[in-house]
Amino acid sequence: MTRRAGVWLWRWRRNPLRRTSDVVEAWILLVAWVLAMAGGVLAGVLTAGAMQRNADRVRAETRPLSAVLTQDATHGAARPTSGALVWGTVRWTDPDGSVHTGRTRVPVSATPGTHVTVWTNGHGVLTSPPASRADSAFQSTLGGLWAGTAAAGVVIGGAKLVRTRLDRRRFDQWDKEWARVDTPWGWKTG
Repeated sequence: MTRRAGVWLWRWRRNPLRRTSDVVEAWILLVAWVLAMAGGVLAGVLTAGAMQRNADRVRAETRPLSAVLTQDATHGAARPTSGALVWGTVRWTDPDGSVHTGRTRVPVSATPGTHVTVWTNGHGVLTSPPASRADSAFQSTLGGLWAGTAAAGVVIGGAKLVRTRLDRRRFDQWDKEWARVDTPWGWKTG
């Protein structure tokens, strides 16, 4: 275990073969991992919070209203959108007394005059029902995980790009050093 830790931390030890680029690479790796962890957690928490607040706002703005189906639900429908629901025209009255008509999904078995529940937003426009608290919590958690992973991935990807550039620079330096050492011996190795 001690030997493995020594190999793992070789860039931090004093060594006559250690180059400046090795120390720079060690610092880049350390900073990248710290930023990836902290940035990933921060991005995840902020994203999950924003998604949860948005879901709460939508839930607060939408309200259920009772509506009446005005025409046969299967009338005009080329085929049902799902096995249990089709598009139908409904009429509802807002709490302010204004009457509205619109199309929404209703049960296949609904007949004209059937009462159905519709959801409207703050402007009285039909909308889909809001997600439940459990669904929005799940979606927020999943969104936070995706955002955190993406943020960490961007940082780690950037560090990998910098390390690749450092490796290319080291290889160019090695080529120049070999060319300088090779020439006084009087022969070329490649």
